[in-house]
Amino acid sequence: MFVVKETIVVALASIRANALRSGLTALGIVIGCAAVIAMVALGEGAQRRVQEQIEVMGTNVLTVRPGQGFFRGVASGSRRLEEDDAVALRSQLDERYDVAPEIEGRQQVSYLRWNSSHSVIGTWPSFFDLHNHEIVHGRFFDEGEVQGRRRVAVLGYNVPEELGTPAPLLVGRTIQIRGIPFEVVGTLKEKGSAWWVRPDDQIFIPLSTAMYRVMGGRDRLRSIYVATDSPEQLDAAWAEIDRVVRREHRIRPSEDADFSIQRSSEMLEVSNEANETLGLLLAGIAGVSLLVGGIGIMNIMLVSVTERTREIGVRKALGASRKTILFQFLVEALVLCIVGGILGVAAGAASADLITRLNPTWQTAVAPEAVAVALGFSAAIGLFFGIWPARRASLLDPIDALRYE
Repeated sequence: MFVVKETIVVALASIRANALRSGLTALGIVIGCAAVIAMVALGEGAQRRVQEQIEVMGTNVLTVRPGQGFFRGVASGSRRLEEDDAVALRSQLDERYDVAPEIEGRQQVSYLRWNSSHSVIGTWPSFFDLHNHEIVHGRFFDEGEVQGRRRVAVLGYNVPEELGTPAPLLVGRTIQIRGIPFEVVGTLKEKGSAWWVRPDDQIFIPLSTAMYRVMGGRDRLRSIYVATDSPEQLDAAWAEIDRVVRREHRIRPSEDADFSIQRSSEMLEVSNEANETLGLLLAGIAGVSLLVGGIGIMNIMLVSVTERTREIGVRKALGASRKTILFQFLVEALVLCIVGGILGVAAGAASADLITRLNPTWQTAVAPEAVAVALGFSAAIGLFFGIWPARRASLLDPIDALRYE
């Protein structure tokens, strides 16, 4: 035990005696570990961001979108989704399912002297529950206002600010959408964004009002949303939606559908796969940096063995065994790699935090697994690339070593 302790002390003293060279030797490991941590943090942050976006849209939501129409196996143009399709789904599906159609158009919105352009969504009242929207001031519009084509609007969280008025003061006031007066009946709680969808910047009005008063009689829906009580019901709901819409469009089960049904979870899986692939690619590139750092350590250790040949000869002449010399040089290589790994992890975490501060849209998250892998890999590199120089030092003949100039 005393020999081991003394060998470690000698190894550390050698590192301190050549502090500059030791620092430059460990620099490759520092850069490699920092790159691994930063790249993996970017990938982990992207996955969490995707998860948050899916939660904004809803994890138990199916989206029906128009697709290609087919005639005798040949695409015959884009098929329409109409309000009748949504009505059929609402009437024929299980009562546990919520149905909400959506029509969308970008319109000029004004209030007093403020003007801005916003996405205007025409829909049913069920849309708000389906997407977990919460009211902050006022109320949602109701089914009676949809049937009566009433000019009422619910504003997304950011819209009042764009119109230069606090949200509470806008409730009950009249705004202009495409020059048409609308009474503001409510404002929504902040929701966040999901890919191209930014509900905080949207204005919601009754579907019938949107189709016949705002969007020039356009009755083509952008999508129909169907929500289940739980994600476990999605498969059954998917089959029911397919059956109902095929019946409305007079499409046989054996024929190609002219619509598509998407799960929000499918987008999550695709995004996660892409992020994982990108993360592995970036981690692989960073791993090359660690490998290069390990080769640098081996080269410096070989130079160190040559420079310290006489020292090794003296130690062997005084009774040091081959195992002791081997252990000393392995300790030096391991200490350089482990200290470099720790500094690299700290630098990588600081870099990830700096990336988020400079650009908040780039979320980062340092995973404990990445830290463990980086430290373990750096220690393994020290052990692997330190063996050859250490073995070379241990095999030196003490007489030849003492004669070395």
